[in-house]
Amino acid sequence: MSVSLRLDIRQSQSLVMTPQLQQAIKLLQLGNLDLAAYVEQELEQNPFLEKREESTDKDPVRESSDQPNALTGDDGTNQLSGSPDFVTDTQTSGEGWSGSSEDGWQESEREPPLQGVETQSISDSFGYVGRGGSMAFDDEIDSLENRASRPQTLRDHLLDQIHLSTVDGPERLIAHHLIDLVDDDGYLRGDLDDVTSLTGCDSDMAEAVLAKLQQCDPSGVCARSLKECLALQLRDLGRFDPAMEALLDNLELLAKAEIGQLHKICGVLADDIPEMIAEIKALNPKPGQGFAEQPIDAVVPDIFILPTPSGWRVELNTATLPKLIVNNEYHTQVRKDAEDARAKEYVNERIQSANWLIKALDQRARTVLKVTEAVVERQGDFLTFGVSHLKPLVLRDIAEAIEMHESTVSRATADKFVATPRGTYPFKYFFSNALPSADGEGGHAAEAIRQKIKELIDGERPDEVLSDDQVVTLLRAQGVSIARRTVAKYRESLSIPSSVQRRREKSLKLA
Repeated sequence: MSVSLRLDIRQSQSLVMTPQLQQAIKLLQLGNLDLAAYVEQELEQNPFLEKREESTDKDPVRESSDQPNALTGDDGTNQLSGSPDFVTDTQTSGEGWSGSSEDGWQESEREPPLQGVETQSISDSFGYVGRGGSMAFDDEIDSLENRASRPQTLRDHLLDQIHLSTVDGPERLIAHHLIDLVDDDGYLRGDLDDVTSLTGCDSDMAEAVLAKLQQCDPSGVCARSLKECLALQLRDLGRFDPAMEALLDNLELLAKAEIGQLHKICGVLADDIPEMIAEIKALNPKPGQGFAEQPIDAVVPDIFILPTPSGWRVELNTATLPKLIVNNEYHTQVRKDAEDARAKEYVNERIQSANWLIKALDQRARTVLKVTEAVVERQGDFLTFGVSHLKPLVLRDIAEAIEMHESTVSRATADKFVATPRGTYPFKYFFSNALPSADGEGGHAAEAIRQKIKELIDGERPDEVLSDDQVVTLLRAQGVSIARRTVAKYRESLSIPSSVQRRREKSLKLA
């Protein structure tokens, strides 16, 4: 058997994700705050990247009365251009960047200069400037007054009271073990037998220490059940009598609104039961929840949608966007001083990386604005009239309108918040699947249907609670074709109880 060797030439095509293209995709799906953190890492690694100093005389959000409208032309007509009200400064590319497809950018993706709008550099506006600059190292140190203090936990609050009380010696050790068993709601979730085995005390001493803990603030803390928690609070108010104790022993009847049976069990007048129920409703069933609450992080919008006399204006929140420059002067000096090939290669790689980052930030800004303007064009009724006018919208609709891939639109809307005159919403909020209408034409957004269900339930009379089937009938009368199970799913997503539970609650209010 003979073996022959030969050479063949074959031609094939494959999609190659260059590092620059991967970086651009990554930046596009980041929100402004995550983007700022990413840029901080790049600043530490790249000596040619520097922060641009903040301008004190420029407002983060440009006033609509001073600038041309990016969404409306001078004649008042709607001109959603898909780009901000400025054009690309060719100086931003700097050294080491070319517009060839090998670098991962397509010439067709770049926007031409807009007509009838101010020709301001997008790089200058957002701080991405590819020219020489300087770096200020005068980082400000926050004063102690500006630093957030650690909130006091329920455990800390109870320990402070124990240390200031007469509890001492072995009782203090037992109290520490008991406090460790208290959950965030203020309830004692462990077993006293575990405490007695750990500390070597008897059950009577553990009960005595627990009784002292139950006298601490907040009232009702360290209870082992809901009944005990409410009883502790009523004792502090001087309202725990045999009738109230009987009512607490039958909380399940209270939940079912069995007013007649409660009247017989408690042995009070008919007029006393509603007053007793009102007293119980005024108590706190979770006394520990007021401590050590996690601080609520304020949502910082990435995009502003601003009303103007002739339409809507879309702007990026430049206050949270990183502002960078490429120090070409320093690059020139370092390149001259580089002696060996390895040093020159490092310098060239770093300057190209810096220019690519600025170009990627520039492209990200344009893409986000373009997607937002297309969304505003389709959801203008929502911005004007409210949630009930939210239209069905999917990523494919925007992708076709702006001639981009659906995945690009998905990344441009990911982890971003939009500030509108009606509040701040996640960008994904504007996208919703369509539910068919009763006449078979058009459709309704799922979020708009949720709002309709909420309005119907909020408007029901106390003596007439709407069932899910009745809600379906009312919605179909408004032209919405929907199934009962869909109504139940939307109602549960709104945290609205069932008709049976709502009827019980309204019965208690009527009582």
